[in-house]
Order: sequence, then structure tokens, then C-alpha cells
Amino acid sequence: MLYTVKEVSSLSNVTIKTLHHYHKIGLLLPREISEAGYRLYGQKELERLQQILFYRELEFPLEQIKQILDLEPDRMLVFRQQEELLLARQQRLDRIIQTLQHSISSIEKGEPMDNKEMFKGFNSEEEWKEVMEEQNEHLKETYNFDLLDSVQIDVQDMNDQAKEAAAFMDEMAKALKTGMKHSSTEVEQLIGDHLQYLNQHGHTISAEDFAAQTRFFLQDDFHLQMLESQQTGLAYYLSAAADSFAAG
Repeated sequence: MLYTVKEVSSLSNVTIKTLHHYHKIGLLLPREISEAGYRLYGQKELERLQQILFYRELEFPLEQIKQILDLEPDRMLVFRQQEELLLARQQRLDRIIQTLQHSISSIEKGEPMDNKEMFKGFNSEEEWKEVMEEQNEHLKETYNFDLLDSVQIDVQDMNDQAKEAAAFMDEMAKALKTGMKHSSTEVEQLIGDHLQYLNQHGHTISAEDFAAQTRFFLQDDFHLQMLESQQTGLAYYLSAAADSFAAG
């Protein structure tokens, strides 16, 4: 039995536009094309589409999926591998959901959450690589710099630094929102404490280095958007505060 693109779309919940794209890049070819120009798909094409969707659920890029499936691997072996990957992802998501639920409970009770509990679920090297992937792709495409190649991932250290960075940016955003001057003593103390933490945890960063870094954030769309999404004007406020701190 053969199926039209519309029928395959209805069966799989994959849009017709996506199926056309998969055909265009050679990821999913139709069994045949009718005299009227309609794409027609058979059982093997449906099975390949199912495998594609499992890999997409695992966030594999399309080119990598094509390379894997073009090797014509054993279908059962592929399913076993996909099952292992999906179960591992499910376990990570379960841990993250538990952390989220604990966070919600803490807010409802008006109690601060134990810092040791805040980052449960984000505790593997692979998870950190996933978190950093979007930033790394941007740096490679824009500056030909591979962040993951240059960073040694120590999970506990990364968790601690993420917690410190989040706390610092929250305080800076709060200072901006409440109208505190970027050159105020309170803001300078925040920056000074943050740099002290970094320099005590394997970094060597001066006030001038930090100021230069914040100016880079202003010029780079990815980092600018990341800061501005947290608080409008935060990137500019941070840069002005860092310059003031370096000048002092």
C-alpha cells in the first residue's frame, strides 16, 4: 500500500512542509512519484520516518540522522540504542522535574530552597555539553572558536559557578530595576565579590578583563539577547558598572 504526502502527514503528525524538506535533503525519499507528480510512500519509508522521529526527539541534527540511517543499520539494533538514549534522557528529565517541583514548593511555603538541591538533575558532563551547545555553535560560526574543546568540564565546579553566576546576575538585575546607580558602592561590592569568587576558583580575571568581557556582550547578538531577556537594559548596565569598577 502506498501513501500520499498528505496521508503520511496525517499518520505521523509531521507537516507536509517538513516531509518535503526531508525529501529535498535526501533524508526521506518517497517510494515513487506518480505521473501526476505526487510523492508516494510505502511501509519502509514509514519505518524510516519513525526512526527519524525518534532521533529528532533526542535532538540529533538532521545531517547526523541521515548519516546514521544511510549506513542501513539493523532496525532492532537502532531501536535498542534509541531506547537506551531515551530512557537516559527520561531519567535526567525526572530529576530536573523533581528539582522544579521542590522549587515550586519552596516558593509556596515562602522558604528558601537548599542550595544543594537547586541544581539536582544538572549533574552530568553530557548535560553541561547540551546546555552549552547553542552558545558553542554560535561561537564556532561567528568566531571560529570551539568552546567545548577549550573547556575542561568539572561537573561540581560548573554547578557551583553556575549558581554563583546566576546569583550575581540576579543581584545586578535587581540593582538596575530598583534604580541603583551603576557606580554605587553596592554595585561595586557585587562586582568585587564576583571577581573574587572567580579568581578563587581557577580563573585569572582582572577588573579590566571583566570590563572588556561585558563590552563584548554588547557587540555580540547572542550574549546581548541572553542578558536583555533577563532584564531590559541589563547588558548596558553591566558594562557601565564594569567600566566604572575598572576605572576606580
